[in-house]
Amino acid sequence: MGSSVRELAGATPATRDRYVDLLRVASLGAVVLGHWLMAAVTPDGVGNLLAVVPALQPLTWLLQVMPVFFFVGGFSHALSYRSLLRKRPEGAERPEGSEGSVYSAFLRARLQRLLRPTMVFVLVWGAAALLVQLLGGGGGLTGVTLRMVTQPLWFIGIYLAMVAFTPPLLRLHERYGWGAFAGLAGAAVAVDVLRFAAGVPYVEFLNFAFVWLAVHQLGFLRADGRIRLRRAALLAGGGLVTAAALVAFGPYPLSMVGMPGEKVSNMAPPTLALLCHGLWLVGAVELLRAPAARLLERPRVWRTVVAANGVAMTAFLWHLTAMFGVYGAMLALDVELPAPASAAWWAQVPLRIALAAALTAGLVAAFRTFERPVAAAPGATGATGAGPLAALGATLCLLGVLGLSMVGFGGLLDGRTALLIAIPVSAPAAVAMTLGGWLLVERAGRGTGARAGVQRP
Repeated sequence: MGSSVRELAGATPATRDRYVDLLRVASLGAVVLGHWLMAAVTPDGVGNLLAVVPALQPLTWLLQVMPVFFFVGGFSHALSYRSLLRKRPEGAERPEGSEGSVYSAFLRARLQRLLRPTMVFVLVWGAAALLVQLLGGGGGLTGVTLRMVTQPLWFIGIYLAMVAFTPPLLRLHERYGWGAFAGLAGAAVAVDVLRFAAGVPYVEFLNFAFVWLAVHQLGFLRADGRIRLRRAALLAGGGLVTAAALVAFGPYPLSMVGMPGEKVSNMAPPTLALLCHGLWLVGAVELLRAPAARLLERPRVWRTVVAANGVAMTAFLWHLTAMFGVYGAMLALDVELPAPASAAWWAQVPLRIALAAALTAGLVAAFRTFERPVAAAPGATGATGAGPLAALGATLCLLGVLGLSMVGFGGLLDGRTALLIAIPVSAPAAVAMTLGGWLLVERAGRGTGARAGVQRP
């Protein structure tokens, strides 16, 4: 592994934007650390530290960094899709069906590193959950784990949608530039006006698309070099001031992550306040680009980023498994779990995080092979008509992953369901949709250039 990382780092082309790789790793790392810190586990259940100590909720303005990951995704997707368009066989500039085959190649290339480790995670946990419940288990912390361990999959579902919508939104960007972003942001504003001022029911769910796709659109602008220092400063300052004003004077809560029992969440569904929060984060990281780029020129620093980038998704998928494993071991060994936010609880935090990190590293070592990209013939394209098949597959994956994030693996034998767009979905149905969708994407893109990632997501 060490020699491979050294070789990859040494072979990095001068044109690669190393800062984007750092942002990807750092944003996922911040989410993992945030989850480990927020979990308030006691023998009676699992709570949220931010609910126990509301004064800590401003920390979510730093630790809620998913907008940065989606921003980086937009940058990577723009470069990857354009790379595939350039690699079409000579004379195939506009043949009928050519764009559909490029689309299927793009989906397969982007989803391989995402869905292969995800499907392994889902199948391993599904089998374990079934075995536990067949043996009569599933209560206490085990039951909580079965319900909660899939919750981070919501992020993968949203990311799947971003990949699927990249080609049409990239065309809008190329035609309208900042206007395309403004259109999505304006739609998010309209949704919140209809939601809070007019009381229109269910309209808020549209902001799962408008808010996150607006942040994704900023990545397209970044790919074209259209977020320079002045605009980055405007995004950071304007986003921060507007988000603060919306929280202070509007119906939005302070926390930028969901809180138990709250009437309004900034996350589920996303709100205008979360969009403004995303703007200030994007602006802030862009202001740090130059000093970070100088730091990344150091070989040791860059090798660390390359190594982390190769296992980031696997670590993200398994970090809650590791956390609950640590708590389960502590309970089994009769180690006292202090009251959340007490002095003893804070004193125990470094040990718990160190143990969770060590167990996560062990899980990464076991499953990292599934995150490695699969080589394919460069420049090849899929068959005519592959585009609709790939789109159907991506849709099934999206619905399956989102459904599983909501229903979890608890109550498998009882037929437990959760509502996904007003439709009850069980864990087996969600797994079947995800697996079926992935197979459709693979079939549509088979034989395509899977190494289309100029800059990996």
